[in-house]
Amino acid sequence: MDDIKRICLWSGPRNISTALMYSFAQRKDTKVYDEPLYAYYLKNHSEAHKYHPGAEDILEVMENNGDKIVEMMLTENEKPVLFFKHMIHHLLGLDKEFMRKTVNIILTRDPFEMLPSFDRVIPNPVLDDVGYKLHMELLEYFQSNNISFTVIDSKQVLINPEKTLNNLCEFAEIEFDRNMLSWKPQKRKEDGIWSKYWYDSVHNSSGFMKYMPKEAPFPNHLQPLLTECRPYYVELLKHTL
Repeated sequence: MDDIKRICLWSGPRNISTALMYSFAQRKDTKVYDEPLYAYYLKNHSEAHKYHPGAEDILEVMENNGDKIVEMMLTENEKPVLFFKHMIHHLLGLDKEFMRKTVNIILTRDPFEMLPSFDRVIPNPVLDDVGYKLHMELLEYFQSNNISFTVIDSKQVLINPEKTLNNLCEFAEIEFDRNMLSWKPQKRKEDGIWSKYWYDSVHNSSGFMKYMPKEAPFPNHLQPLLTECRPYYVELLKHTL
């Protein structure tokens, strides 16, 4: 095993994962990768292929063999730190054994705040779309196989980015870099081609936005899904950094 830090962020959707990717991209010692398993997921999940915006384009331009993507993650050595932003549902049936060789971070967010945001892009989501149950399954896999991991909550990042990033870097055994706290408002070359559907707020940002509690009424049609997600989220919070 080389001494390269291969960081895997296992996020749910609408969880400031792109802002974290932009944060790590400010480090001179780091190369970032935007959802390398997305095409693999779309190829092997026929229903998702039908409703994810830009699915055909994603399949056309990205590697969709999951094993080849894992091999790339474990052999790429361009920079001392490699940051792979993943959506937890993109894992599907992949063998998780490779996670023994990666720094594993689960990123979650209060479903009360996340679900309405996701519903605006992909209407009427179901439990497997939003990651909470899958996050718990991954957490249990880590525990049962003695694989190191940590959990961070989007809210704690926004309330105190410097402290949370310091703790995250300490967990990953890399030096904290203050450049991670801000960036120029712009698109990045690493952005996936789906960025036009999802990344407007990050492209217009210059750092982590101040945490603002959601004040809009919670949509009635999402209430059953919120009830499903809440117990998983509460359990995830017990393992936060």
